[in-house]
Amino acid sequence: MSEGLRAQKKHETRKTISDVATKLFIRNGFEDVTIADIATEARVAKMTVTNHFPRKEDLVFDIRADFASWPASLVRDSVFHDTRELYFEALGAEHALVGFSRPGFVRMIKESQVLTNALHEMHREREAALTHLLIRRHPEQGLEPVLAAAHLATVLRVLFQEVFDRTLEDEKGISDALWPTAELAFDQLEPVLGRY
Repeated sequence: MSEGLRAQKKHETRKTISDVATKLFIRNGFEDVTIADIATEARVAKMTVTNHFPRKEDLVFDIRADFASWPASLVRDSVFHDTRELYFEALGAEHALVGFSRPGFVRMIKESQVLTNALHEMHREREAALTHLLIRRHPEQGLEPVLAAAHLATVLRVLFQEVFDRTLEDEKGISDALWPTAELAFDQLEPVLGRY
C-alpha cells in the first residue's frame, strides 16, 4: 500500500470513528457512551479508536488543532485586519471554527461538564497561540502583546458563544443577525489591536 493510500485510509477511518461517536453521543449522551460502544458501531478495535483519539472528548472536538491555531497560523501582515477578515469570512460561511453546528451537537456539549471544560480549554489554547504570535513579533513590548491577545481571544470566544446560544434556540439566519454585533466587537478592538 502506497503512503498516499495509507494516509487516505487513516483519514477515512478517523472520520468514520468521529462521525459514529458524535451520532452516539448526541443520541445517548456523552457520559453514557463508552469507547467499546463506539468501536463496535464503527466496526473497529477499541485500540484503533484510542490510537486516533487519546481522550474521549477528542472524538467530539476533532477540529481541536485547527480551532486552537486559527487564526494565529493564518495571520499574514496585520493581526487585527487579517483576523477580522478571516472571522467574517468564516461567519459568512457558517464555519465550525466560529461556533456553527447543529442544535443537537450544541445541546450535547452544554449538557456535559467534560465537554464544556474541553471547549473552554480550546479557547485558552487559541489565546495562547495568539499570545505566542504577538510576543514573537513584538518581544520588546512586555505585557502589551499578552493583553492584546487576551482582548482578541475574548471577542472570538464571546462571538462563538453567541453562535452556540442562538443555535441551541434553533434560530435561523444566525450569520446575518450576528454580523452587526461582530462588526461592533471588532471596531472596539481596533484601538487595542490596530497597530499589530
